[in-house]
Amino acid sequence: MQLKQVIIAYKARDPQSKRWAELCAKQLENRQCQVLVGPSGPKDNPYPVFLASANQPIDLALVLGGDGTVLTGARHLAPLGIPILGVNVGGHLGFLTESVDEFQDPEIVWDRLLEDHYAIQRRMMLQAAVYEGTGSNLEPVTESYLALNEFCVKPASADRMITSILEMEIDGEIVDQYVGDGLIISTPTGSTGYTVSASGPIIHDGMEAITITPICPMSLSSRPLVLPPGSVVSIWPLGDYDLSTKLWMDGVLSTSIWPGHRVDVRMADCRAKFIVLRANNSYYQTIREKLLWAGTRVRYSNNHRN
Repeated sequence: MQLKQVIIAYKARDPQSKRWAELCAKQLENRQCQVLVGPSGPKDNPYPVFLASANQPIDLALVLGGDGTVLTGARHLAPLGIPILGVNVGGHLGFLTESVDEFQDPEIVWDRLLEDHYAIQRRMMLQAAVYEGTGSNLEPVTESYLALNEFCVKPASADRMITSILEMEIDGEIVDQYVGDGLIISTPTGSTGYTVSASGPIIHDGMEAITITPICPMSLSSRPLVLPPGSVVSIWPLGDYDLSTKLWMDGVLSTSIWPGHRVDVRMADCRAKFIVLRANNSYYQTIREKLLWAGTRVRYSNNHRN
């Protein structure tokens, strides 16, 4: 990898992330690298400025923060194929980031990147758009949205807990109508996020699949579904008398959905590219640690391994 143009996004209003960003920028500039630095948060989006200001191809995006900061970066950078190095500085779970312990001496990290001593992990993403009318109408009424974790169709109100009625089609065939708090359409990466909190399945992030998980459905027979990656999921809001149904991407509001609209969700054309520094990177170790899997309270010995 070359390090001629690097962008650094740090968690907004987090002093620790900002200090790390300033340190990394100084080190990279000493290596004759052009660096763009900016905060990323609910009210700060540095990526349009980054992409407009870069005078040469961007070699690396260093994202300092938690999973939310990384998700924002992935949505903006995946279409351009820019690799992301996420470091958990000021974050919480950090499913998508390298531990800050791997980043104690950034100079060593820069040397490893220049020597191609790292791995690239490509993760499936979803794309969605809103249409009017039947499935034969192929002209969207909104822009196309990207998500690395999930899209969610659910109502939002400042003063009421609203029940949604959603009809779901898969590849043009009506599957079910869901009455409850909404639907989550997730990637394998997102299966350990909102989906697992809603009792959805955990899917290995090396797979390509689409998961549909109802949120608190009023029918006990409404169960999660795992679909092939080529499926197209269409969601229609029904009985939305308060006009409160929203489309959310990775926990961020995308747009409102009106009666007569449908949301089409499918696998995106692009993949998010993540740099992995850990030599012994293990998916199962990650979920054991992040989800605090304790196993049995009494540890049994397994002498059959000898």
